[in-house]
Amino acid sequence: MIVQKTCQGTKASILLIYTGGTIGMVQDPTDQTLKPFDFKQILDSVPELSKFAYRIDSYSFDPIIDSSDIEPSLWQELAELIASRYDSYDGFVVLHGTDTMAFSASALSFMLGDLTKPVIFTGSQLPIGVPRTDGRENLISSVEIAAAKDGNGHAIVPEVCICFDNMLMRGNRSTKANSDNFRAFRSENCPLLAEAGINIRYNTSIIRYPESWDAPLRLYTKLDTRVSILKIHPGITPQVVRNILLGEQTRAVIIETYGSGNAPSKGWFLDIVKEAAASGKILLNVTQCIGGSVNMDIYSTGKALKSAGVLNGYDCTTESALAKLFWLMGETEDNGKVKDLLEENLRGEITK
Repeated sequence: MIVQKTCQGTKASILLIYTGGTIGMVQDPTDQTLKPFDFKQILDSVPELSKFAYRIDSYSFDPIIDSSDIEPSLWQELAELIASRYDSYDGFVVLHGTDTMAFSASALSFMLGDLTKPVIFTGSQLPIGVPRTDGRENLISSVEIAAAKDGNGHAIVPEVCICFDNMLMRGNRSTKANSDNFRAFRSENCPLLAEAGINIRYNTSIIRYPESWDAPLRLYTKLDTRVSILKIHPGITPQVVRNILLGEQTRAVIIETYGSGNAPSKGWFLDIVKEAAASGKILLNVTQCIGGSVNMDIYSTGKALKSAGVLNGYDCTTESALAKLFWLMGETEDNGKVKDLLEENLRGEITK
């Protein structure tokens, strides 16, 4: 555990990247809707940032993107931007809408290999110009964490993270759990990487560190998005299951199951699962629960899925499972290799 106090004399360089989102919105006086304003006004709204002895530069996407419109092409552009500026900055803070932040943070965690610098996603539930905004504190904490170094000059948190409501979470372990509370994100299956109070307390026993601090960043931008999600629910029909599991344009399917990985035991359901697996589809089992893990060896329904060829997603979030599949499938057309790596912990995304 490292406790770090604010250091006014530390020289660090941070790149703020604004993709869009509530944090950069202002209320239109005519129709009362939220509309984007000049990103430079965000810096004007947070004069506390000038008290840090950091060089803080900014980059704004043009046009900015509502988080509901986020596409993998944005992840590719964002990853390429960070890679192109990687040697010029000590850390990166990405301002992003909350609705898809966990998807984007998960994606970047796989697309940026051998990471030695922090990439911190943050945003807000209220626009930064509103008196009670959470955006100001989220931004200040994110910048301080992105600049934090240990006694050897290495980043304390060289990971892709989400910083929200004084909590620093591993990006690929986070999910949006509340739409109208400042504590919008939760990380049920992985302890916090840091918590901001009077001081920032870093949980170094959980933070992942690189094998070599001198290794160059590895950039992965090839993504195969032929993934569907099947959410199991009472009353689900054979036609729905068949359309998703056997879709011609689908290479992989994430099956969101009940509890510890359970699904209907009806013959028609298992027959379709077996048919999909036999056709070469990649099938991954993740739980619908916000916390806990898949264990297909406990109940007969889980064992039946395992026997049918469904892979174990353990305690992976749906957001992380989607990003991991996009990345792995973009790297190889060999479904066997993808299946082998899916059940491995590659970026701290699962607990085994």
